[in-house]
Amino acid sequence: MLTTQTAQRSFSFYLLPGFSLQAFSCAVEVLRLANEAIGKNIYSWQVISEDGQPVMSSCRTTVGIDSTLRDERERTQKSNSTSAAVICGGSAIPRPNKQLDAWLRECRMRRIPLVCIGSGTLVVARAGLADGRRCAVHWEQLPLFCEQFPGIESTQTAFEHDGDLHTCSGGDAPFDMFLNLVERDHGSVIVNRVCEKAIAYRLRSAGERQRLPLHSRVKLNHKAVMKVIGLMEASLDDPMPVDDLVALSGISRRQIERLFDRELGRSPNRYYMELRLERAQLLLVSTNLPVVEVAVACGFISPSHFSKVYREAYGCAPHQTRLAARADGHADLMDPALLGLNCTEVSQHRLSMTA
Repeated sequence: MLTTQTAQRSFSFYLLPGFSLQAFSCAVEVLRLANEAIGKNIYSWQVISEDGQPVMSSCRTTVGIDSTLRDERERTQKSNSTSAAVICGGSAIPRPNKQLDAWLRECRMRRIPLVCIGSGTLVVARAGLADGRRCAVHWEQLPLFCEQFPGIESTQTAFEHDGDLHTCSGGDAPFDMFLNLVERDHGSVIVNRVCEKAIAYRLRSAGERQRLPLHSRVKLNHKAVMKVIGLMEASLDDPMPVDDLVALSGISRRQIERLFDRELGRSPNRYYMELRLERAQLLLVSTNLPVVEVAVACGFISPSHFSKVYREAYGCAPHQTRLAARADGHADLMDPALLGLNCTEVSQHRLSMTA
């Protein structure tokens, strides 16, 4: 990244279809507010799409475009005026785009930093430009990302800096990541001014977690219960016997049962099953994995048993949940085929791991 405080910096934002308007706005607002805080237009940005047409965000708001991908490639080839190429996505997985991949490779050759927001990280990974790097990946996208890109150190952090590759998980994490970039250029005084203007309480650092701590999410503080729940969340694809979980908690089975009933209103077995079913529902809504693979990914060896308990919990069959999600416009979310993932191979691998 540039190191001189007076250097002009230009960001080229490529908007992927279904990008997160929240994430895009967070990034651009940091640059705008930084200019106000500095008193000069140090930062500039342009918005590009493949064909120069406005791009619709995930909330169905369209954003106007300044340039086409072709024009941006020509500009990149003629000069190094672009300080960073930003791939702004959301939760949807974009279809392969050879022109976009070519532009990203040209940027890498010219040592132009790559900045990834949300599913933008998947695009850069698919282009082979994140191998051996550390990347922040949204926790909902992490399971498939890890399977498809084992050579990438994927993290559940808000954002990561690894050389000339900057990645964030989406949501409001771009605000923190871009503030961090501004801090590198202009120091903490400017960053504090930006935070004051944005009514931002604090700046997260690279490597901070995405999700709330466990005790905040489930509203309890008993260490033994939190330990058991943490173990449950870490083993949804290969459930541990509750007796084994209890043995690791440091207290008796009877005590755990009583604490779960008092704090959560359900038994450990029931809570564990609910976690697995919630993960299954997430995969059904946000991926195109076959139902049988969703079952295996959530620790169900038998698809029929999975369908039975799923229907009991949600009042409908798994495939009906997926149909409803597609009707709401989520048809292309996390399609393994778009990632290059072979569903049959993944299923066989998971089955062998759980056999």
